[in-house]
Amino acid sequence: MRASDLDWSLPYTSPRKPMLGANVVATSQPLAAQAGMRMLLKGGNAVDAAVAAAIALTVVEPTMNGIGADAFALVWDGSRLHGLNASGRSPAAWRLEMFSGLEEMPRTGWQSVTVPCAVSSWVELSKTFGNLPFRELFGPAIEYAERGFLVSPFIAKTWTEAAEKYRDYESFVKTFLPGDRAPATGELFKCPEQAATLAELAETYGESFYRGRLAEQIADWSRRTGGMLTEADLAAHCAEWVEPVSMEYGDHTLHEIPPNSQGMAALLALGMLRHTNVADLPPDSAGSLHLQTRAMDRALSRVRAEVADPAYMRTATASLLADEPLRQMALGLSSPRNNHAESTGGSPDGDTVFLTTADAGGMMVSLIQSNYFDFGSGIVIPDTGVSLQSRAACFSLEEGHPNVVGGGKRPFHTLCPGFVTSHGRPVMSFSVMGGPMQPQGHVQTFLRICDHLQNPQAACDAPRWHVVADGTVALERGHSEEVVQGLRQRGHLVEVLEYGDPVFGGAQAILALEKGYCAASDPRKDGQAAVF
Repeated sequence: MRASDLDWSLPYTSPRKPMLGANVVATSQPLAAQAGMRMLLKGGNAVDAAVAAAIALTVVEPTMNGIGADAFALVWDGSRLHGLNASGRSPAAWRLEMFSGLEEMPRTGWQSVTVPCAVSSWVELSKTFGNLPFRELFGPAIEYAERGFLVSPFIAKTWTEAAEKYRDYESFVKTFLPGDRAPATGELFKCPEQAATLAELAETYGESFYRGRLAEQIADWSRRTGGMLTEADLAAHCAEWVEPVSMEYGDHTLHEIPPNSQGMAALLALGMLRHTNVADLPPDSAGSLHLQTRAMDRALSRVRAEVADPAYMRTATASLLADEPLRQMALGLSSPRNNHAESTGGSPDGDTVFLTTADAGGMMVSLIQSNYFDFGSGIVIPDTGVSLQSRAACFSLEEGHPNVVGGGKRPFHTLCPGFVTSHGRPVMSFSVMGGPMQPQGHVQTFLRICDHLQNPQAACDAPRWHVVADGTVALERGHSEEVVQGLRQRGHLVEVLEYGDPVFGGAQAILALEKGYCAASDPRKDGQAAVF
């Protein structure tokens, strides 16, 4: 995209400006951005920067991700796009009947844990595309854990909010609540246990986590505290390179990770919207939001019904993305909404980090990493600093559903990094982190930049909408009263929430220009887009 094509105004309230440079790292925490930048300055590429930033985020933003998290990535290698699925399977011994009597999957404890896979993503990315030695990527994170770092404002707030939820987990309290409380903004937090674990991962190329000493510690703690995760479950894991799925929209193509990721929802929504006049409507108008939210509601319902571990899906991905069914789903989008009962937009919960990097050689990375809820399951392996994710909470308890809980299955997954191309050339690496906000944010950001040529910072700053589980449209403050009333007149249940409410997530984006890049980081979080 040419810089001269973009609208460089910043019409939304924000203290941030778009950043321009030949090399970029954009993350949700400045220290992680600097970790990635250090790799670029050492001669590393965008993958080296992304992995170093991802590792650092497990230390400096533990409320959203950790060493025991999951991760997905999209990598533009300079000529084509690659997808990486590093999500884990449930313990092989699990059976549906073990969860009988529950109304929903547990969100904490061992019944919420699948094999944690972020470590395997770092290994695969570095091995396949990296320039620098693997151990070098851990340097900044180990420094932050060993010497300590000053906790930033947004993370301090979320840390405090999450603390009471995990009080019953002794090893969590010991590791993450020094002095029996969450650290406040500006306080120094150290975690030498994390430093030692990261050093071991660096030296063993991640092997210790799946087939070595750390794997034994995880499995032993599972046996001693009521879990069913075993050494065999950990050893069986490997991150998988997958072919991204995509949807053409005008001159642009949006790419997502295929199932078990919910990124399909963004593709389905765009596939419907390309059969409407949404591109002709102002992006902040009631008419545009009406079409976007209705399309997204239908997309989310379809995805929740069908997307699962691909080995168990009853409908092929290609069939879900076929144009004629999407054309039929688009019928009536412009008419007033009159039925909220069928909406299954999903819970607004979910805590995630997203980062993106790009280098002067043309490589770009879109990487997302998450515990799912806060610190995840609450289970912290003693003396390691490893907090385990709670991804099994995304399984269904409905017998016969493709995503029903069972042994050795990957659950439906909210994580979805995004990437945009045009006629085979890279345009943008981006995502909007946070539970079911992710595909909804993809659609909003994509339309703002690709249809309306907003610069990435303006697109990140703009007030968002969010379709919640009961069909209500949550609008972020900043939308005009005309838009609020316009949606209500079109049959929507509308709730106005404060700007920056967690339901609206947070974004990072890098747009490829004819020379160099334009980058943005969301003002709703502590993040930073760093360039040189």
